[in-house]
Amino acid sequence: METTDNKELVKKFEDKVREDLRSFLQKKEALDAHVPECPDVEERWGEIARAYMPDGAREFAQYPVVSLGWMMLIGMAMAYYWDTDWERYSKEKDLYEKLRDMRGYDNMDEAVVQDLLGYRDEAAEKVTELVAECASRVYSLLSHEHVEPGTEAALGCYIAALHQLYLAGMAMELNALGYHMTPLQQG
Repeated sequence: METTDNKELVKKFEDKVREDLRSFLQKKEALDAHVPECPDVEERWGEIARAYMPDGAREFAQYPVVSLGWMMLIGMAMAYYWDTDWERYSKEKDLYEKLRDMRGYDNMDEAVVQDLLGYRDEAAEKVTELVAECASRVYSLLSHEHVEPGTEAALGCYIAALHQLYLAGMAMELNALGYHMTPLQQG
């Protein structure tokens, strides 16, 4: 049973992560001022998170930046699926496992960036570095939250961090695919 204090702590932390990622990605010109949204992809978060948790939590102890960054890549992949053939992909229930199994968990960055999204050479390196920078930033925020490891609050903050990385990856890829949220001209 999550206490009110824990819920508040996790919500404040998630808000902090959202704002940090948004501001950082906008400075890097990977997001516009108005961040694209995609309810179809957002709705898949719970299913993706449940599938990812055994792998992500296991890897977090030794490779926290990888554990966090891979979720951003998953968000990017989901945006790509939405753009290319959501009618097909929306029916699939094991999208995380398919991504992971393309090259294995350890090489999910190459599988998503190169095999799925088709980035090559400098472009692939740039995307991979940006994801790593985002994951490092979030890990730093998580480390400075001073929650006791292994507690309900720590798990809540980890899940909140993953959620915001998923959404940031989705928004970044939608932006890269040309979904720019601009006001309509009236008149």
